[in-house]
Amino acid sequence: MHRIVALARQSIEEYVRAGRRISPPSDLSPELSQRAGVFVCIKKHGNLRGCVGTFQPCSDTVAEEVIRNAIAAATQDSRFSALTPDELEEIEYSVDVLSAPEKVEDLDKLDPKLYGVIVSRGIRRGLLLPDLQGVDTVEEQLRIAKIKAAIGPDEEVDIYRFTVTRYG
Repeated sequence: MHRIVALARQSIEEYVRAGRRISPPSDLSPELSQRAGVFVCIKKHGNLRGCVGTFQPCSDTVAEEVIRNAIAAATQDSRFSALTPDELEEIEYSVDVLSAPEKVEDLDKLDPKLYGVIVSRGIRRGLLLPDLQGVDTVEEQLRIAKIKAAIGPDEEVDIYRFTVTRYG
């Protein structure tokens, strides 16, 4: 298990079992010491059980971002009830570390397998990670991101793309 995924798992297990937030490791590798947006997704029996993230960093390091978002994925994703200790053995973890978003003017510069997207209109923003099962076209990717942002299908949006390094 990659160190980033192990950190997410340890964060969730300690929080769910004991209600304690762990501290970041003292010996941070370069990938854990950088600043970046991070998504932590958890699945149970192959089905999504929680996914929370940030497209821009809110913490000083990826390690802190992983801890924060892992706990939120397990306990604060509004689509699911909080994870229970009984479920921990059945959970699979993945962590996506995001590149900085870049504005896209031409839809030909998008590829749902390679790039995630952020759509924005005013204060409303929706994000969709890349390479998701069942999302095979740019149109589908943008449609889902707009729904997540409560943006109508015909409303104009600013579009940004990003890549992820996926662990897990």
